[in-house]
Amino acid sequence: MKLNTLQPAEGSVKSGKRIGRGTGSGRGGTSTRGHKGAKSRSGYSQKAGFEGGQMPLQRRVPKFGFKNNNKIIYKPINLSTLQQLADEFQLDTITVDVLKEHGLAGKNDKIKVLGNGELTKALTVEAHGLSASALEAIERAGGKVTKL
Repeated sequence: MKLNTLQPAEGSVKSGKRIGRGTGSGRGGTSTRGHKGAKSRSGYSQKAGFEGGQMPLQRRVPKFGFKNNNKIIYKPINLSTLQQLADEFQLDTITVDVLKEHGLAGKNDKIKVLGNGELTKALTVEAHGLSASALEAIERAGGKVTKL
């Protein structure tokens, strides 16, 4: 057996319908397109969402809401995560670069520290945003905060 001698099994491949090849083929005349109308013509294409002249769904349903393109989206990091990071890697300073290095933030993420969890170590924290409870907890533990 060679690649050039390979053939599909007998009867497994059917030839396609030869449409529009004369009346003797059984599919001549209107060539399965019915009589007249745009759909019977060559070059016919329908716009996406067209419903035959009925008011389309995307125009029937009202628009609502507002999306602020200038909204700043922060990546939340809890105090418990900072404490875990400090314990595991013996860190005194946690910066945005440290968080990125350990896979807790992406390249362009803005970091906001939230107050969930306990902080026992005095840390110097650098972030784009902080909640009031997180700021209080960090200062209570003897740490400092730098806001970017």
